[in-house]
Amino acid sequence: MNEFIPPAKPLIGDEERAAVDRVMRSGMLAQGPEVKAFEEEFSAHFELGRPCVAVNSGTSGQHLGLLSSGVKAGDEVIVPSFTFAATCNSVALTGATPVFADIDADDFCISPAAIEANITDKTVGIMPVHLYGHPAKMDQIMAIADKHGLQVYEDAAQAHGASLNGTPVGAFGTFAMFSLYPTKNMTSGEGGMVSIADPEIERLMRLYRNQGMEKQYHNEVVGFNTRMTDIHAAIGREQLKKVGAWTKTRQENATFFSANLEGVTTPPVADGAVHVYHQYTVRVPEGRDGFAAALKEQYNIGSGMFYPVPNHQLKPFVGDTADVDLPETMKAAAECLSLPVHPSLSQGDRERIVEAVNALAKAGA
Repeated sequence: MNEFIPPAKPLIGDEERAAVDRVMRSGMLAQGPEVKAFEEEFSAHFELGRPCVAVNSGTSGQHLGLLSSGVKAGDEVIVPSFTFAATCNSVALTGATPVFADIDADDFCISPAAIEANITDKTVGIMPVHLYGHPAKMDQIMAIADKHGLQVYEDAAQAHGASLNGTPVGAFGTFAMFSLYPTKNMTSGEGGMVSIADPEIERLMRLYRNQGMEKQYHNEVVGFNTRMTDIHAAIGREQLKKVGAWTKTRQENATFFSANLEGVTTPPVADGAVHVYHQYTVRVPEGRDGFAAALKEQYNIGSGMFYPVPNHQLKPFVGDTADVDLPETMKAAAECLSLPVHPSLSQGDRERIVEAVNALAKAGA
């Protein structure tokens, strides 16, 4: 049988290994000069025009960003249900309530109309997710936020380098979180990066990640230990040098698939949007689970189902969401299948994926 094509594949080279060894030899392993440099280089590379704060995971970044923005118990934050659980978990961890809104069918991102419909006098913010690497409709979302006096918290975990009408994701909202988990478009081994518009929120973020201290033993808030290590930052700094080329390859892979796949609905790209294809997600109208199983069993091709259980149906939230009706979310959860699009694909891999998908679609797998 052909060699297995994994759905995702982290790329770690000799440069990252040498960077880690450099930090190990320095003796400065915890948060230090590598983290500071990574924060500055990340902001510059993605042209965010605002400072960044590094933390130990994307989820930590989302949680601390919300706390630093003043989100608290009794507040409501509007979120999509079709996303990874970290989105709503971060809201719940502040004591606030995630309010689940439907997505738009075209980009899998939160629907501006659904946001409007869910605003109450308790709403303090909106958390769009730039899902799969496609930017949410930020022009419309920012207009809604301005109209109602709300903050916007971007979940850009999957969208390093994505943009809308020339503005990079991460430069729209009060803050934005980028994940640096191994399967993301770039990694630091584990970690998160938060871009922040307001100096006071930035200061609070730095306090919260470091036990509540700016000056040692002078704790100003009840904080956490969510610092990034210099080891992880050194990996991230090397990945920054490569992510641009990797993104171009992802986009080339996606273009090939969209031109050649048949029998499935390929992902559209909105006018003015730059899609960075963390995932290449198609819709399989009937029998998605069997389709995925056949890809693996017959063609040795991996795939991913993101996300078959929407957040509003997860155990921690289902008791509060009995009357939530999210038809586009439920349809996407049943139909979406993410194919390998990572930069390690060879031309032979791409052709094999197309051959397999088209054959299975034709056979009604």
